[in-house]
Amino acid sequence: MKHIKTEDAIGHVLCHDITRIIPGVEKGPVFKKGHIVKEEDIPVLLSVGKENLYVWEKQPGMLHEDEAAVILKDICMGSSDMMSYSEPCEGKITISAARDGLLKIKRDSLNAVNALGEMMIATVHGDFPVKKGDKIAGTRIIPLVIEESKMSMAKRTAGDEPILSILPFRHIKAAIVTTGSEVASGRIEDAFGPVLRKKLAEYDTEVIGQKILSDDRAGITDAILDFARGNADMVLVSGGMSVDPDDRTPGAIKDTGAEVVTYGAPVLPGAMLMLAYLKHKEKEIPVVGLPGCVMYAGRTVFDLVLPRLLAGDRISAADIAGYGEGGLCLNCKTCRFPECGFGK
Repeated sequence: MKHIKTEDAIGHVLCHDITRIIPGVEKGPVFKKGHIVKEEDIPVLLSVGKENLYVWEKQPGMLHEDEAAVILKDICMGSSDMMSYSEPCEGKITISAARDGLLKIKRDSLNAVNALGEMMIATVHGDFPVKKGDKIAGTRIIPLVIEESKMSMAKRTAGDEPILSILPFRHIKAAIVTTGSEVASGRIEDAFGPVLRKKLAEYDTEVIGQKILSDDRAGITDAILDFARGNADMVLVSGGMSVDPDDRTPGAIKDTGAEVVTYGAPVLPGAMLMLAYLKHKEKEIPVVGLPGCVMYAGRTVFDLVLPRLLAGDRISAADIAGYGEGGLCLNCKTCRFPECGFGK
């Protein structure tokens, strides 16, 4: 710190808050620590009795908190036009979504940067949809000044790609294959179709068709392949996902030749999920076997994987396994999803 007369402080950075007290009206900081003194600030400082100030004297190799905050912002979002940011203030920058999409986070890089100390990045959960204007991250430099070398280390630690990215949702042509002899025969009404159409309608999707079939393994396989040849971007297969001998859906999905990522997920409701990818010409088409809970439960594993599929985010077996922590829905009386811990 450097002791300086207030009149000589223009361009210098305050090392402490400056408080103004107006009895019965106001008590609070008129200038905060880190403020860069401007010419028009001098009369205000003198009016609150500050004839001398402690200021930070810029030294080679040291960065002011706001200068370092910009570096931290760049580490997070790079030059992406999918995000926007606030101006730095007291070493803080807020990052928001500039478009609707799926938020992706390089978690290892995020943790590594936060472990360096003297800086922090706090985010909302990744792999969830965000809307334009949503706050997605906040960054802060902890001290008033920080070594330039430490910010260089942060950039190296984060790697070449930004920690945050937003994948835009695509226009998806979805097809539905509903299985079950009780539905195909007309003994009960199809309840899956309306539920799936409602969930798909939350996004930019088009349902190009639905087939209702009995528990015929070959017939289910043919229906999936027909939709794939008919330009479907995703095929949802509902019903017949348990180990009951009449349930043929898992085998029918395997018979398409699709790459099976998982049959089972550490999520309740939704443990009997099946996810596979079917290659057709130049496309890789997700084929999703949906358990019965999707028909009646408010939120299930389908709500966790659907946004990722619509954004073209390929889901791995490790991703599915990662749903275990947070994968228990508490069936709250009033559902607050996604403002809750389900899937997070």
